[in-house]
Amino acid sequence: MTPKELVQAWVDAFNRADANALAALYAPDAVNHQVMFEPVSGRDAIRAMFLREFAATEMICIPENLFEDGEWAILEWRDPKGLRGCGFFRVIGGLILFQRGYWDRLSFMEQQGSRT
Repeated sequence: MTPKELVQAWVDAFNRADANALAALYAPDAVNHQVMFEPVSGRDAIRAMFLREFAATEMICIPENLFEDGEWAILEWRDPKGLRGCGFFRVIGGLILFQRGYWDRLSFMEQQGSRT
């Protein structure tokens, strides 16, 4: 898969809340860094992160733009409640090696009825 196709598969798995399918898209030594948190390293830790997140709240990713540049895919997204963000995915050998995400944590917490 191209980086763009891989990120589309990522969006599909994310919207199904399928942590196992998501984890399968990452290299064994991948890093997922959502900038308001410490980086998560390794496929198993990334799977565990998604399992925790999906258990805590419903999340939907609606792609607004999806670009590809060499080994990188860039996703601009929103959710049904208006939260917006973007993600950068470095894809090597058909797997995500590195992901960095930017989104507004305060807006997310307010949507969930919490500011902690």
